[in-house]
Amino acid sequence: MSNVNETLKNALEIEGAIAALLVDHESGMTLGSAGGGTLDLEVAAAGNTDVVRAELRTLARLGLDDAPEDILVTLGTQFHLLRLLQSTNGQGLFLYLVLDRSRANLAMARRLLAVLERGIEL
Repeated sequence: MSNVNETLKNALEIEGAIAALLVDHESGMTLGSAGGGTLDLEVAAAGNTDVVRAELRTLARLGLDDAPEDILVTLGTQFHLLRLLQSTNGQGLFLYLVLDRSRANLAMARRLLAVLERGIEL
């Protein structure tokens, strides 16, 4: 088990990672962050909180008894990967990983983020 800061630090070691955050999608607050460069992490977290909320509302309206594992936003130069925590103590939270598209292996990043999610201790 690892704490939030250690998990985010490990997420930054994923090939191509620019930033890693833990976000509460109920409040939109960032609970922890690492990296970022010139990216405004608070704006990114708040905006992608809206993305997560919209997806959850859509699934509810469709009557689907299922939950998203992750949500991917592809940009010209970046991938934004939102991994909703599945554990009971992680309800309402998502890991948010920003990747440089030219250096990242998306399949590997998804896999590694899932591994990190399972080990996070809140």
